[in-house]
This record gives sequence, C-alpha cells and structure tokens, in this order.
Amino acid sequence: MIIDLPSTTTSQVNTKLVELREQGGAVTLGRVLTLVIVTDDGAETEESVDAANEASREHPCRVIVVARGTKKAAARLDAQIRVGGDAGASEVIVLRLYGPLAAEGAACVVPLLLPDTPVVAWWPSSAPAIPAQDPIGALAQRRITDSAAERNPIRALLTRRDNYTDGDTDLAWTRLTSWRSMLAAALDLPPHEKISRATVTGEGDSPSTDLLAAWLAGSLNVPVRRLKGSGQGIITVQLARRSGVIELHRPDGKVGMLTQPGQPARRVALQRRSVRDCLIEELRRLDADDVYAIALRSLSKISRGRGGSSSASKTSASSKTSASSKTSAARKTSTASKKAKAAKK
Repeated sequence: MIIDLPSTTTSQVNTKLVELREQGGAVTLGRVLTLVIVTDDGAETEESVDAANEASREHPCRVIVVARGTKKAAARLDAQIRVGGDAGASEVIVLRLYGPLAAEGAACVVPLLLPDTPVVAWWPSSAPAIPAQDPIGALAQRRITDSAAERNPIRALLTRRDNYTDGDTDLAWTRLTSWRSMLAAALDLPPHEKISRATVTGEGDSPSTDLLAAWLAGSLNVPVRRLKGSGQGIITVQLARRSGVIELHRPDGKVGMLTQPGQPARRVALQRRSVRDCLIEELRRLDADDVYAIALRSLSKISRGRGGSSSASKTSASSKTSASSKTSAARKTSTASKKAKAAKK
C-alpha cells in the first residue's frame, strides 16, 4: 500500500503512521533499526528503496528516504508512506525535500526515527567528505558510503581514508568479502610458506582493487603492487612464495580460476556482488570495522604500475619457465650420469 502526502509536515506523517498502525496492527514492534537513505530525487531513489526492501527481509527496519529535490523551488515537503507488499519487511517513508528544505534533511528525519533503536545512514552515491560530521551522519551509529558510485572513485576512497571515523564503512570494501575469503582459504593449504610479495590487477578506477591491495599489504606486511588491467573491477591477485605463485584470476566478473603449486586448478564462484547483497552484509554489524580501518591506513603502502595483464602473465610465465628449466636440468644430469656409468662398464 502506498499513501501520498503532498505538501505535508513531519507531524502529519507521524499522525498517518499511527493511523496505519491502529488499522493494521503494531507494525513497528519487530523493527531492529532505522535505515536513513540520503540521495537525490530521481531514478536512483527507487533503486535504493528496492535494495533496502530486499535487505529488510533479513533486517526488519524502518526506511526513511531523504530525496533532495531542486533547491530553486519553493520550500515544500512531499511525503510517501509505503507499507505491506510495497515495503518488503519494513515500512518505507520517502521524504522529497525542495527549496531550502533540501539542506535540512536531519531536521525532517529526527521526528520519524524509531525510539531506542540504532540508526544507520546510507549514501548510495555522493557522500559528504566527513560522514560523521554530516547532520544525518551524526545521528547514526553506522555510516555506509560507496566510493565506486562517486565521480572520482579513487579520490573519494582517499577522502574516506583521511576522514575515517569509527562506524564508517564503504560498499567498495564489502564487495571484497568473497575475494578475501578465497585468498585466506588458499593460504590455509600446505605448504605453509611465507608470502614474499603480492600483485593485484584491476580496473584503473576500481576502489575495491585498491582496498584489496591495501588489505594484503597491511595483513601480510609484504610489498604489494597495484596494476591496471582491462576488465571490470578486480581481475587478478598473485601471491608469490618460495614454491611458486598462488593466482586467483577472474576474467569475466563471474567465475574465477584458482591455481597454486601442487594443487589442481579450481573454478570458484566470484560473481560481482550486487548493492543489495552488500547492504545486507553491512547491516549485520553495528560496531566499528577495524579491518577496514587498517586497510584504509595501508593504502599508502601499495605501489602502482601499468600493464597489469601483461605483467601478471610475465610473472606466471617466469614461474613456469623456472620450473621447466629445473626439470630440464634434472633430466640432463640424469642422462649424463647414465652415460658415465656406461663408459665405466
């Protein structure tokens, strides 16, 4: 059910919510948090609401959407309440703010927050430079941004690093969960040798690639090189150790190939994660993400280069050539030994 309240006030919106609760039952009793979405009015608004509705099936919540309209219009608040099948397992309140009200989102949100529940703020695209100091961000225990949706993703990621506050997180980091778990599982297999260096290849403006390289640099304390490659997002990760190179390669953004010395090559699922899946994961925790904070601080440790695909191929080829040379040398030694024994006879 969708109820439109044009040219309204937050008091009238609250009154309508109480009416709906009396008519349809206590719809707020099972809500575990309030999710505040801050975006510009347009197609992006509906995409964000759809993602929040899907996330609400695992995390029942009240969703408040602050959709900022044109600032040149007269001050006006148009509200929309969605409950039932149009709101997933949540109740959605869309606030479209125009004119001077577009800059007063926090004042409109406060009267609608659920009492005694955590608040999570999410900026699906452009986020403030310091989310914790934003009026809406100051209300929230967790603040979710998305560097990949910014105009300059790498610059946005560096801004997140410089202004990090406990409770901040980024969907560019959440997209790495599958990669980090695959690499950690690969290192659990023998031989348990120390990693000497790492190479991460990915799209030039992929903040997730930078964060993965920084995570490896901070966790393994080894030199990490970040290379540009042709493809979407992260393409290849190589971890070098004495016995050879562990390589996780995803050329198509769907399926990866994990190769490591002494083990058969394995195909692994590395589908690019949707915003919905990332949002569901982030809503599972409300405390500070210490590992993400370490990765941000480690961004300065990675070195950069170009020609990632060719460099990765060269590294893999050189490892194979080295192994081939050792095998050839062993064969020559064996042949020479046989000839020597034959000569003595």
